[in-house]
Amino acid sequence: MVDLPKCPKCNSQYTYEDGSLLVCPECAYEWAIETEAEMIEDKKIVKDANGNVLNDGDSVTVIKDLKVKGSSSVVKIGTKVKSIRLVDGDHDIDCKIDGFGAMKLKSEFVKKV
Repeated sequence: MVDLPKCPKCNSQYTYEDGSLLVCPECAYEWAIETEAEMIEDKKIVKDANGNVLNDGDSVTVIKDLKVKGSSSVVKIGTKVKSIRLVDGDHDIDCKIDGFGAMKLKSEFVKKV
């Protein structure tokens, strides 16, 4: 017997498959079946300047002097950044840099330590 997930809407255990959909007979809610391959495909892969895959919690080093928008200060080359967090968007790294505070960086300007 195949274990089907409970209904996300009403939490009913009596779900069934109908083609590529799962259906709840109690609330009539329908949702798509996600395979493991699709779940892995949904994750965005972020790479540093050297092509290494970055993950949450990694440490990176800045490889170029970066001007801080709205300020006259600069993040110098070689600055180490600990415990990065990957986010969606143009600037795909969220981090805290000592002396600057919270920042968003582009992955193309960092390398994995």
